[in-house]
Amino acid sequence: MKYSFLFKFAFLSSVLALGVACSIKTATNGEATQTLKHQDKYTYINQKSTPNILWIITDDQRPDSVSAYNQAVFGTKNSPLGYVESPNVDALAKEGILFTRAFTNSPVCGPSRGTLSTGRYPFRNGHYAFELTHQNPDFVTPTVSQTLRDKGYGTAVFGKEDSYIFKWGPGQGFHDANLFDYKVHFKHDLQANGLGELFVKAGYDYTSGSPVMAGLKENVVYPNGEKRAYYLKRKTGELTQDDLAQKQQTTEEFELLRAYTRSQKDLILGGVNPKPAGETVDAYIVKELQNYLAHADQTFKTSWGKQAQGADTSQPQFIQLGFHLPHTPVLPPKEFRDRFKDKIYDIPEFEKSELQYLPKQLKSVYNAMKTDDMSYQEKQQAIRDYYAFCAYGDALIGQAVASFKDYSEANNQPYLIVFTVGDHGWHLGEQGITAKFGPWIQSVENAAIIVSSDKSLVPAGKINRKMVEFVDFSPTILASAGVDIKQPEFAYLDGFNLLDVMNNQAPRRDYILGEINLVGGPRAYMHTERFRFSMRTRPFNGPVSADYLGKDLKWPLNVSAEEAELALYDLAVDPNEQRNLAYHPKYAPLANWFRHRLGNIVLGDGRVEADWSQANAYHISNFAKGADNKIANIPAKLIPPARAFK
Repeated sequence: MKYSFLFKFAFLSSVLALGVACSIKTATNGEATQTLKHQDKYTYINQKSTPNILWIITDDQRPDSVSAYNQAVFGTKNSPLGYVESPNVDALAKEGILFTRAFTNSPVCGPSRGTLSTGRYPFRNGHYAFELTHQNPDFVTPTVSQTLRDKGYGTAVFGKEDSYIFKWGPGQGFHDANLFDYKVHFKHDLQANGLGELFVKAGYDYTSGSPVMAGLKENVVYPNGEKRAYYLKRKTGELTQDDLAQKQQTTEEFELLRAYTRSQKDLILGGVNPKPAGETVDAYIVKELQNYLAHADQTFKTSWGKQAQGADTSQPQFIQLGFHLPHTPVLPPKEFRDRFKDKIYDIPEFEKSELQYLPKQLKSVYNAMKTDDMSYQEKQQAIRDYYAFCAYGDALIGQAVASFKDYSEANNQPYLIVFTVGDHGWHLGEQGITAKFGPWIQSVENAAIIVSSDKSLVPAGKINRKMVEFVDFSPTILASAGVDIKQPEFAYLDGFNLLDVMNNQAPRRDYILGEINLVGGPRAYMHTERFRFSMRTRPFNGPVSADYLGKDLKWPLNVSAEEAELALYDLAVDPNEQRNLAYHPKYAPLANWFRHRLGNIVLGDGRVEADWSQANAYHISNFAKGADNKIANIPAKLIPPARAFK
């Protein structure tokens, strides 16, 4: 299946769901290109000492939806906004180590998951937005699943993987890259076979004999199998009266709270799920994981009747479990929603006066994602339904963990569980938005839990408060599987083994990094213990054109501070990031220091920009090679005293 259309649809769906440098290197279509940097096959030696690995990743989940996190950070089981419920994840945290400050390297699913899969920053894997990437260029490195497969692991993914890494060939388009041996996708396998509830997908016109994409349809699936579908957006022409009537029916029937901005219009921020608990798409994600494990060494039929092969007990298993929740549409099943219906939440503070201090990029994020004009009751619903959906996810995580442990114990195999709490965060009114896409804490700060059957490896009941990054997950998983990540062939990994962080054996890290090129355009961020800084990285929005690869990379370092669209927050006086101080006279010199520090790293220390429409066309910039040394060393004379902006 070609993915040229899918890229366009993925973008539309996301909106609704929503110096000295190397020369450009190009390989002609007839030239053989290196798919991976290394093709060595690892020899699997000792199954008894190599654990089964379950990597759980939720989507858009705030860490304060987990009581164990709140207890560790705030000293209370509830979120600063109010009531949350997470008994299963709390129990998991007690079994191992809770990292309370795990930062995503991009606040949107595609580049975030690309980083998770590769262990490389967006600026080093060339993945900044929803680009359809592939593994033909010779700078590309393998994913964690590919390396583990080479080592002898059986690999499987259930639910949402979506790292936007595909197989590509000239004239053939983009296809599944076979990153896992076994795959169940929440859209292509579950929703496509009626195992969903309320979702948006492409609608087609068949009047010409062949399907022509006609727009985007909202699909409703009832518990009895009955279905309805109608257009939310038509490619040409206006919505029909039937479209509008059916949309209104769905809105009323399921008490939907829809976003109101032009770019987010119809994004569902709250409501009740058409399906009961146990029959939602996320429930089927867990069921398929359970079927795969329960039918080990056997064939079985999937929930939609396809013949499949269960886990191979002669191999250690690497399983990635990707929940879609609590991503929009935010639709907790009635059983869970009812438990939250009477809860009252503190709505985050936001004043429109905050906007006057923001650069254009961040104002555009606000304008695209704002919900501050919602009524009090609508704001309450958005928060209430979100946390209820997270509580439902907690129940499903409990089921998945239990099944994984049972499988490992039944086969006398050790296990490791890694839970990445959200591929990025989610705002519930902070900065006036209900979304992600920003450089602010609510978009980029998450949490993580690691549990092992070997308590000498991961002791129970530990809390780690150091800053860690999503680039750390790949080296952690590889090292836990017995891969020697200190070998030169793994020098591409940008992160550290989290178990080394836990044991104070990892290098010092004073800052975290990230970049995104969506909604507001290309923007990078650097967070330290006290300061949060971000800036525009390129003078244009959207992907880099083939003719512009690697050109003008020093632009943000040489233009005026206003053109670079700087943002700086001092958490010592503004922990909620409500006042951008980048242009305040007493903070401007510090902001300029951050501009050059961050700019040299993300633009001049191995930055990759690729033309993904070709096999091997890219540019790597190294005008500041070695700038990313993890040490901040902010000049003390640039740090203003507390309350300097008052």
